Parts: sequence; structure tokens; C-alpha cells
Amino acid sequence: MPIIILALAVIALDQVSKAYLQANMAPGASVPVIPGIFHITYVLNPGAAFGILEHQRWFFVAVALLLLAVIVYLYPRIPAGYGLLRLGVALQTGGAAGNAIDRLKTGYVVDFFDFRVWPVFNVADIAIVVGVALIVYSILFPPGRKADEDDGGDAPV
Repeated sequence: MPIIILALAVIALDQVSKAYLQANMAPGASVPVIPGIFHITYVLNPGAAFGILEHQRWFFVAVALLLLAVIVYLYPRIPAGYGLLRLGVALQTGGAAGNAIDRLKTGYVVDFFDFRVWPVFNVADIAIVVGVALIVYSILFPPGRKADEDDGGDAPV
């Protein structure tokens, strides 16, 4: 049940932040928060990260739906002791669903966090990146694994 609550919270925060932005800014507008470093910039992104695969709306919707189906199937099989993995999956689910909602509504994803040295992104993107990082960490360092368990032999003398 917690995965649903966290995923819904991510979706809600993502969609509310995008709705607020759309109600108060025009596409392309930018407001400096810390001039030259961090701005709120309203971007309609027709692609994925870095603008790749632009205008492939149905491809991204299909990938998101496939991801959500895999999560629904695999999540119950994650052992209870894998809290970070469960957290990562919940964040990934909410982020993927948040961006899929945008793509279904308009064909674009609304992005707005602009650090000027990185492509503009949104709340769903943050959840996806943090979720993937937690999933990778959980796979590389599973709970209960000892630090010297995988060194392949005895420690050097």
C-alpha cells in the first residue's frame, strides 16, 4: 500500500506544480530565482531527456504503461527488507505516471526547473532519477550483504 500512497503523492505534486506554472506563465517565459543560476522556465518538451526522440508521444506512453505493468507485477515480489528498492520503485512509478499524464493530455511534458547548465526538468523527472538511483543502489548493495562478501577471496596480508 505505501507504494501507492507515495506514487500518488508524486503524481499530485507533479501535476499541481505544472498546473500552477501553466496558469501563471506563458510557454517560453522565464523567471530568475537566482539570476544566472536557477530560473523557473516554462518549457513544453516533446521528447525525452535532452530532447531526444522528439514527437514520439505514443512511444513514450507505451513505455510508461509497460513500465507500470512491470511494476504492478514485480512489486509484490520484492522482499519486505528491501525498503530502498521499494522506495525507488514508488518514486519511479509516480514520476513515470506524472509525465505520461502530460503526454496523454497534450503530447508534451511540462518542464520548469532550469539550472542553466542542464536541460529543464520537472518534479516527475526528479522522482524518476532518484527512484532509479535507489533501485541501482539496492541492486548493487542489497540489504544484509557484508562488505567483504564479494571480494573473491581472502583479504591481502
